[in-house]
Amino acid sequence: MMNGGNLVDNDSAVAGGVEDMYGEDIATMGQPVTPWTVSVASGYTLMRDPRHNKGVAFTERERDAHYLHGLLPPIVLSQELQEKRIMHMLRQYKVPLQRYMAMMDLQERNERLFYKLLIDNVEELLPVVYTPTVGEACQKYGSIFRRPQGLYISLKEKGKILEVLKNWPERSVQVIVVTDGERILGLGDLGCQGMGIPVGKLSLYTALGGVRPSAVSITKTTSFRDCFSLFLFSFSPNGRVCNENGVTDDFLQCLPITIDVGTNNEKLLNDEFYIGLRQRRATGQEYTELLHEFMSAVKQNYGEKVLIQFEDFANHNAFELLARYSSSHLVFNDDIQGTASVVLAGLLAALKLLGGTLADHRFLFLGAGEAGTGIAELIALEMSKQTGNPIEENRKKIWLVDSKGLIVDSRKHSLQQFKKPWAHEHEPVSKLVDAVKAIKPTVLIGTSGVGKQFTREVVEAMASINEKPLIMALSNPTSQAECTAEEAYTWSEGRAIFASGSPFDPFEYDGKVFVPGQANNAYIFPGFGLGVIMSGAIRVHDDMLLAASEALAAQVTEEHFKKGLIYPPFSDIRKISANIAAKVAAKAYELGLASHLPQPEDLVKYAESCMYSPVYRTYR
Repeated sequence: MMNGGNLVDNDSAVAGGVEDMYGEDIATMGQPVTPWTVSVASGYTLMRDPRHNKGVAFTERERDAHYLHGLLPPIVLSQELQEKRIMHMLRQYKVPLQRYMAMMDLQERNERLFYKLLIDNVEELLPVVYTPTVGEACQKYGSIFRRPQGLYISLKEKGKILEVLKNWPERSVQVIVVTDGERILGLGDLGCQGMGIPVGKLSLYTALGGVRPSAVSITKTTSFRDCFSLFLFSFSPNGRVCNENGVTDDFLQCLPITIDVGTNNEKLLNDEFYIGLRQRRATGQEYTELLHEFMSAVKQNYGEKVLIQFEDFANHNAFELLARYSSSHLVFNDDIQGTASVVLAGLLAALKLLGGTLADHRFLFLGAGEAGTGIAELIALEMSKQTGNPIEENRKKIWLVDSKGLIVDSRKHSLQQFKKPWAHEHEPVSKLVDAVKAIKPTVLIGTSGVGKQFTREVVEAMASINEKPLIMALSNPTSQAECTAEEAYTWSEGRAIFASGSPFDPFEYDGKVFVPGQANNAYIFPGFGLGVIMSGAIRVHDDMLLAASEALAAQVTEEHFKKGLIYPPFSDIRKISANIAAKVAAKAYELGLASHLPQPEDLVKYAESCMYSPVYRTYR
């Protein structure tokens, strides 16, 4: 827990928050812009720039002005028709990885069309650009690799990481998603090929949360001096450039990074197409020094308010990195904090179906890693908030099972530090089904990363104890889920409330159609990130995570509950993200952690106005 009252740097606060940063899309939507790259982009150069390329949607006037005649077929299509054509093409592919590759190709060709497609078809395409398909993409990344989409920092760059960061073409970065590839989803150590995770996450930051994907074009520049300021903006103390109206445009971007310290995956080390370092993982002081250099270089190059999101680090490193840098950097671990926040949201919503308060229930986890312990801790924090009881007392309602069985006090001497708070007085229990019978939980949560652990016997035991057992099989990808939706509904005779990490299709049991909920982190981190950015927060506080959970739970309606859902549909995700962003930002202002002052009056409307729009701009 942090007290952020003294952490606001008023000297660096920017009046108006991100209104100026994102004004290019909303405030000037109807105004022509100049497609800048190194110079005014035209001809073949314009078509090769994914930020400005429209393909056959360039109008006749734009083709005249930018020397495009002859480089395109004569037809002019609308963005909507382009979208329809690509969706038709994607649906022809039978293999999910083919769809993933087609989407990545589109992102590299035409950024706005990629995001328009993803926003308008989010429920259909989310499983393509992220879990479960991204898991297979990471496994085969060396074979399907075409061109880099982020920064690769390896042990070879030790001592010059700041130099490497400066090689990235954009000067101002707002969000970094970084992995070392050691624990990719439930697939284990994929080394350098884990890059698919940061790339996928940042795509969702933009599509679901409206965070800008790439550099902003300067608008309304009318003279060479105005244009030339683009090249000099890195010399400006705050990296901002004014247009002719005196309005500043920020150059904000998302940056995916993979830190390559080797891999212990023998299959990859022997794969001729593997793209990473061919050595076993660095550990200990060598690893610590590289990560510390990275964190210091990021802060030096991009400033205090760049959000660094840790992804898929192994347990021992994930907890240590979060603990070490949470007081000095703006850091967020999606596996620990994002997962916890989205699961807590589902639990808060499920209380409408289960009855009682959070403190009235008992929780049993299969899996005591970063996800399991992170969720457990946030549940205990929310109980403390609701009841005023000490967190130590609330932890006693939460039990965890790891690979050696129920975590109990007699095992405390051999437990890793992050597991010790969950070691309660109880006799040892080795099997999950016996733990269910002994603890009698009302909620069963799987974060083990091992599939098929919620067996028929386990689910039936839960159903014998509870009228409405809440079962959350959260491990990703789908093959690693602790059970399927069909199994949960069938073995509980249609009484289970079910949610999973990866998507499952609706299932009919005894004449009733059940729609499985998906406890996907994508509900939380895009809106959470937007809230952090628009408030200019300089640290992440636990209360901001609780605010995000409560905001998400509030979006579940009676109509959703009737279908057995404890999460709202992804089709409403931008509205959901705006509400989460508003609550997170409000909490940041309340805690004194916000630096964008003054606070906007209507934070939901403000969040919506800040969101990136993928609609094509008109070029003069």
